Amino acid sequence: MSLKPKRVDFDSTWATLMETVHCVVTLDYTPRQTWNDRFSDVYALCVAYPEPLSEKLYNSTKEFLQHHVKCLHKSVAGASVEELLKIYHRYWEQFSKGASYLNLLFGYLNTQFIKKQKYSEADLNYGGLGIEIAEQMLEIGELALDIWKKLMLEPLKDSLVAILLDGIKRDRCGENVNQTDLHGVIHSFVHVEEYKKKLPLLVYETMFEEPFLAATGEYYRQEASKLLQDCSYSQYMEKVIQRLDEENFRSRKFLHPSSYQKVTQECQHRMVADYLQYLHGECQDMVQKERRKDLSNLYTLLKPIANGLSVLVKEVEDHIKCTGLKAVSNLQGDNVPSQFVESMLEVHVKFTELISNVFHGDKAFIGALDKACAAAINHRENTKQMCRSPELLAKYCDTLLKKSAKGMSESEIEDRLASSVVVFKYIDDKDVFQKFYSRMLAKRLIHGQSVSMDAEEGMINRLKQACGYEFTSKLHRMFTDMSVSSDLNAKFIDYVREQKTDIGINFYIFVLQAGAWPLGQANLTSFAIPQELEKSVQLFEQFYSSSFNGRKLTWLHHLCTAELKVCYLKKTYFVTVGTYQMGILLMFNNQVHLTFKELLENTRLQEKELQKQLQSLLETKLLLCDSQVSDEQQLAEGSRLSLNLNYSNKRTKFKISAAVQKETPQEVEQTHVAIDEDRKLYLQAAIVRIMKARKVLKHNAVIQEVISQSRTRFNPSISMIKKCIEALIDKQYIERQGTSTDTYNYVA
Repeated sequence: MSLKPKRVDFDSTWATLMETVHCVVTLDYTPRQTWNDRFSDVYALCVAYPEPLSEKLYNSTKEFLQHHVKCLHKSVAGASVEELLKIYHRYWEQFSKGASYLNLLFGYLNTQFIKKQKYSEADLNYGGLGIEIAEQMLEIGELALDIWKKLMLEPLKDSLVAILLDGIKRDRCGENVNQTDLHGVIHSFVHVEEYKKKLPLLVYETMFEEPFLAATGEYYRQEASKLLQDCSYSQYMEKVIQRLDEENFRSRKFLHPSSYQKVTQECQHRMVADYLQYLHGECQDMVQKERRKDLSNLYTLLKPIANGLSVLVKEVEDHIKCTGLKAVSNLQGDNVPSQFVESMLEVHVKFTELISNVFHGDKAFIGALDKACAAAINHRENTKQMCRSPELLAKYCDTLLKKSAKGMSESEIEDRLASSVVVFKYIDDKDVFQKFYSRMLAKRLIHGQSVSMDAEEGMINRLKQACGYEFTSKLHRMFTDMSVSSDLNAKFIDYVREQKTDIGINFYIFVLQAGAWPLGQANLTSFAIPQELEKSVQLFEQFYSSSFNGRKLTWLHHLCTAELKVCYLKKTYFVTVGTYQMGILLMFNNQVHLTFKELLENTRLQEKELQKQLQSLLETKLLLCDSQVSDEQQLAEGSRLSLNLNYSNKRTKFKISAAVQKETPQEVEQTHVAIDEDRKLYLQAAIVRIMKARKVLKHNAVIQEVISQSRTRFNPSISMIKKCIEALIDKQYIERQGTSTDTYNYVA
């Protein structure tokens, strides 16, 4: 076959070509040789000499397709209502396949003529030349679909849509319908314009989807009304979820994917959003009784609705808060800290599991859990007093970390400490917890009461993860001091050997930084060091001053312990006592009897402190008094004390607890006072930082900035912030602006 252009008789060639076109469109059998020959005919017409016949071929094909579709339309329009859908679907399947084959047959015409005549996308979008889209030439496959739309679909759309909607309604009612025909006809609305780049689903959306959504909304509006009359609240939710699932499945059987979400939203709007007040009305009772299945169903229904969950979330938050407050109120007994923490953890674990399983871990409900737990933990019965939660949590941690935590394995202690951090995260006054925790940690470290150093460090690392390094920096320094003290003792022993001196006793010291350890030095009582200790104390002070210049040692005798060997009885005993008690007992080395006045003069202790120390020695019966002394009565100056020469104890090694180790209400009060002072300094530092950065700032802006910076440690009161501002004005760090009383300037 020659590709050279030649003269072609259009009429005879078209007559032959038209027969094949008819066979292709009707899907009749076409031999391969005939198919190949018709390709050649299309090519010959497109390159005919002297003028190509492409446009004539295009118009003739268009006329043939129009005539063919008109004939099909007559056949479909004349069918009965029962048969119309079936016949239309059969013709559509035949025509759409035929059109795709026809597009291949006319491939040369499409590429060499039609595409060159087509307007560009820019022309179509901006229409600079006053273009009529109707004039746009289409490829043969597209032309066939366009003719089908105009001559078949548009005239029949009302009948088709009515039959389709009726068929889908019957499917909803459980009747048998021809799903293939329904699906095929609906998708003919989609495929008839899918070749378009712009709005390819316009026909589907305007002709079918809009009336379908309206009919769906009306159907489910009536269905919801009927269900409300026939069903209980729980049954209604179950039926609605069932209907939504069924309609979702039906959408996937019949509709285009673009409609899935629209149909679901329409159903939700009619069956859920329209009855939101009714659904919200039962929330409170459902939440309080914790009806899990109903709550899960309600969540499923309300989740997709705008602001649908707000009432449920609030009810869940209130219920958790009430449960938490009930769990931690009216706690009594010796183990209140344990009751408080473990009760709160039970509430948290219970509702965390409920939110995870019932509400699928929804962030809104997790937020409600956090708010409710924080409200319960930070609740104050008396707003003028500090919240006790930080103190109780610190005491709970103290009981776990002390050696006295009996019956618990290391892993169990670790698990409980890890759980306690959950409560810690909800505490507002974290600085209060820090103060109490550091005091208790100091006592554990000094008196060697920690269950293990690994457990101590593990807890501090958890606090650091929750609040940052700054929060635990002092706690870390306390551990550093313990290890440094160990090295110092080793060096001191070497120093004593170098001096060739025998101090006569085992002497071990802790050198602690005043800034890191919460050990108050303001109320230190006077004390005359026993002669047995003087040499070792002087030697250590010499050693320390030679090693560190400019450092001052302050001896905290009330925190020291000593082990005494009692040799005057039938059995030898080893007694661990406090330094003050040691000083008292050592005075009986030379005398069996001493008066209270003599002890007071020799020990130089304050009278109140001496009374306290003697009381513990009298209780253990190591000392005896010539007169009966009760807790309410005090020892008189002339009271005569003597060693109990008949003392006996089953244990040869025992400890006499120092009264100072028992936390008193005065100590707790002192801690709270120290916290208030620390807060004032923290707020003043924050205000100075803010003003230094901003230079000029209004009063309300300063308040907001300070609150936001302090929130990680505590929630400051507005009155405290105002007092700190006034203090800084007095100290001339900031000043009021002359023209405005509510604006502050930073004073450089």
